[in-house]
Amino acid sequence: MKIVTATDYTMEIKKRNKQSTDLEFDRKVLAIINDVRLNGDAAILTYTERFDGVKQESLIVTDDEFDEAYTLVSQSFIASLLKAKQRITDFHEEQRERSWFIRQEKGILLGQQVTPIEKVGIYVPGGKAAYPSTVLMNAIPATIAGVDHIAITTPPQPDGKVNPHVLVAAKECGVDIVYKVGGAQAIAAFTYGTESIGRVMKITGPGNAYVARAKKWVFGDVAIDMIAGPSEICVLADETANPAFVAADLLSQAEHDERAAAICVTTSERFAGKLVAEVEIQLSKLERVDIASRSINDFGRIIVVNSPEEAIGVVNEIAPEHLQIMVENPMEQLPFIRNAGAIFLGPFSPEALGDYMAGPNHTLPTSGTAAFSSPLGVYDFLKKSSIIQYTEDAFNEVADDIIVMAEAERLTGHAESIRLRKGEEE
Repeated sequence: MKIVTATDYTMEIKKRNKQSTDLEFDRKVLAIINDVRLNGDAAILTYTERFDGVKQESLIVTDDEFDEAYTLVSQSFIASLLKAKQRITDFHEEQRERSWFIRQEKGILLGQQVTPIEKVGIYVPGGKAAYPSTVLMNAIPATIAGVDHIAITTPPQPDGKVNPHVLVAAKECGVDIVYKVGGAQAIAAFTYGTESIGRVMKITGPGNAYVARAKKWVFGDVAIDMIAGPSEICVLADETANPAFVAADLLSQAEHDERAAAICVTTSERFAGKLVAEVEIQLSKLERVDIASRSINDFGRIIVVNSPEEAIGVVNEIAPEHLQIMVENPMEQLPFIRNAGAIFLGPFSPEALGDYMAGPNHTLPTSGTAAFSSPLGVYDFLKKSSIIQYTEDAFNEVADDIIVMAEAERLTGHAESIRLRKGEEE
């Protein structure tokens, strides 16, 4: 794991950002989207056979498959799942929003009506691992928001079935239907619909590069939560931090993906040296050592800075998906953190706690987008309408001002709609 200065890291990021977009990659994604749009299920079945090695007859998970899933998972998994579900539910219940109205003089009524999105599609990854936690983190806030219809799409396993842990999570969360489809073709199907797969109004959930790119291209025809990049973690550490804890947390993200970023920002060169050694020790013990090794070598960095103030500046510039503050007094640093998807305070609040059991959502902004966006929440499954009602007296009081504003913008039709109501038609 490389030790670098803040200047070195900034130059490295700028160099990466200058790399040109892979136009051939975009062409492949667009071709899949257009094929599904034109040919529906036939295109989906072809891509499932080509990319997943599975020849399907039906794209929909059956009741029998749901029943079978419960026989294939352990009771301890179900118990842990239900505990996580309750904690995630309790947290997201606090995010409920309500409609509101205010009455002003002369009978004016203004307000905001909050309405759930009717149909939502959740993408659950299934390539390198199974993610029942993704089901919880997406379906629970959608349910709390009041979404009428929740669908999941996820790649099939080599046997043509969906991972049983995912199916159990879907059933426990009240998901209405699960489709055995992955990749960009799944995003296209949710957007435009096929003979088997119904259209949705919003797509949420992470995926690989093809899924992320497909979400970008269909945005506008459907709403999306975010365009998620590779997972990332940043640990802000001082000499009081436990190098073994920090190394373990960095590796917990590195094992996700070869392109995942594991970064530590510290004021201590001594700590940086200890951390390098600890990462090497723990890396060899991982089951996904090949993936984690590439991630650490290519994107893992220890940034040594000169002061706590510089450290905070670097963290805010990175705007990490996950930020762990592992310093002597973490709460003292919290007010200075402006950009982070989720913030974990102290040595016993590891990122993995947030992935599964703490309660806050683990679907977080990546690639620096925490500078301007937020974690997935109940609010992502709601839409708002402004409410306006004026009486005749209240209308007449502002009518002349509206006419002046409309005529200044040369919108004579607007002005005339006001004059008609005043009885001053030209």
